[in-house]
Amino acid sequence: MPEALTRRRLLMAASGALLAAPATAAAAPVVAAASDLRFALPEIADAFAAGGGSPLRLVFGSSGNFYRQILQGAPYALYLSADEDYVLRLAERGHAPDAGALYAIGRIVLFAPTGSPLEVDPALDGLERALGAGRITRFAIANPEHAPYGRRAEEALRYRSLWQPLRPRLVLGESVAQAAQFAVSGSTQGGIFAHALAEGPGMGERGRYALIPAEWHAPLRQRMVLLRPEDALARRFFAFLQGPEAGAVLRRYGFELPGGSG
Repeated sequence: MPEALTRRRLLMAASGALLAAPATAAAAPVVAAASDLRFALPEIADAFAAGGGSPLRLVFGSSGNFYRQILQGAPYALYLSADEDYVLRLAERGHAPDAGALYAIGRIVLFAPTGSPLEVDPALDGLERALGAGRITRFAIANPEHAPYGRRAEEALRYRSLWQPLRPRLVLGESVAQAAQFAVSGSTQGGIFAHALAEGPGMGERGRYALIPAEWHAPLRQRMVLLRPEDALARRFFAFLQGPEAGAVLRRYGFELPGGSG
């Protein structure tokens, strides 16, 4: 794809995300956040506002897509990535003032919606049996090309030698949140997505899940960076995200915290 066209599409995507934010928050700094934070981050932002902070504009999506948008000048004040490599690369290329801070360690789960023939278990034995019996025709993960949770799903499936059998049946979400929607909706027999999304409201009524061993894939080290240090509100929220109140919310959604707590 020509570079100019790619740049236009990335900036259009960024602009569309910003236009989707509430008009009442027009002056608020924009926080670009990995979509595994879709449930946890609004709670943290509400706690921040209740403690005297101002509302923020939260935009969720694929970490890789946000990375490319930032390279093209998208006006985000704070970036929370599901893969720390994106933040480190921004710092190396001069698009971030520093390497930011590690804020969480993510996990992945195998999920099956209610009524699915897929039996969920941490070892993925049920997935192997269902595949062998021809009961899996559609299986959801995030796109590994730009979504960290998609890459970790691929790594775990490769570890269990299930990647090649599943590959023709994969339904790829643009983000891990979209992969979760595919898996939960019943349009697939199941999927692999973020533990934090499996802990979301009402998810227990829509299916069942099992944590996949962390040793089966590279760690989901999630890093954030303050892209506009001159923005006082964004700077305060960046500090708040590293405090105990935000940490308690992250732990409740299944994240581990830096230093091994959680």
